[in-house]
Amino acid sequence: MGKVIIDVREPFEYKMGHVKGAINLPPSRLMAGAVELEDIPKDAELVVYCRSGARSAASIPYLQRLGYTNITNGINQGHVEHHYL
Repeated sequence: MGKVIIDVREPFEYKMGHVKGAINLPPSRLMAGAVELEDIPKDAELVVYCRSGARSAASIPYLQRLGYTNITNGINQGHVEHHYL
């Protein structure tokens, strides 16, 4: 499996533009268990981003509690598109 890109901004922000193929999982969805990720292997490479990197950094512990082990803070859309695609 390739990289899984996760946009943790709110849906209205995601609709304004996002990394192609990114999954929109705002913090409230992560705290609710992120059922959208149930088919993603726990060792898959996850790249999490938001607008400035703060929400993505705060989201990493929630993903770790869900058992994910290979998580990178991609910071923002531009950084992800430049460094991770």
